[in-house]
Formats: sequence, C-alpha cells, structure tokens
Amino acid sequence: MSVTLPPDYRPSEDEDFMNDVQREYFRRKLLKWRGELIKEAEETLEHLQQGGLQEPDLADRASAEMDRALELRTRDRARKLISKIDSALKRVEDGSYGYCEVSHEPISLRRLEARPIATMTLEAQERHERMERTHRTD
Repeated sequence: MSVTLPPDYRPSEDEDFMNDVQREYFRRKLLKWRGELIKEAEETLEHLQQGGLQEPDLADRASAEMDRALELRTRDRARKLISKIDSALKRVEDGSYGYCEVSHEPISLRRLEARPIATMTLEAQERHERMERTHRTD
C-alpha cells in the first residue's frame, strides 16, 4: 500500500492515532535518521582507516589515540541506536508502533516526534527509571 505524504505534513492530535499517514510519516523519519547514522559511520570508518598513529610526538600520539577511542565509542552508540531504529521500523510494519509496550496506551505524538524510537509513554518510562534506581545494586 502506498501512502502519499504531503511535503509539510506533521502528525496532529486531530487525526486518528497511528493512521496510515502518521505511520508513513514516522517510517520515513526513522529511515532518514537511520540513513544519516549509517553515513556518519561510513565517514568515521574512512577517517579511522586514513589516520594512522604515525605521530612522532608522544603527546600527539596519545591525543590521536584518545580521539580514535572517542570515535569508536560514538560509533558503538550509533550502532545500538540503529538497532533501536530497526526495532521501531518493525513495529511500524506490524502496527504496534506508537503504543506503549507496558500499558498499550498511545505514546504522545510530541514524545514520538522528539524520540521516534520511544517504546513507552512518558509515565511508564518514568516509572521504569524509578524502579531501576531503587533496585540498582551499586
């Protein structure tokens, strides 16, 4: 099924929640974000392959190594984010996108705009984080 999305479309509370147009809007938003992350990862990989650690100065070499470690950590975060985006795209396809995995209530459009990979309503997320804090073993 093909859904036509107006160029200036923004989901609205006035529409049926997660109608075909809203699902297509978030599907495209997620795909665009995923594409940007993959492009950044490819650029990082190119940069890491180009930049050898031939710095003659020990301090310069240490600085370059720190930069490299930071880039690798950033890429690891991006990889995890891509995995979450892929999960969100699967939820778009199976019709569960936009609904809280705990309460099954709709997640607010504002929250989904800000965090399209959200899996819980703000209230459920806050409860989850409170539970994590109180049960954390430090």
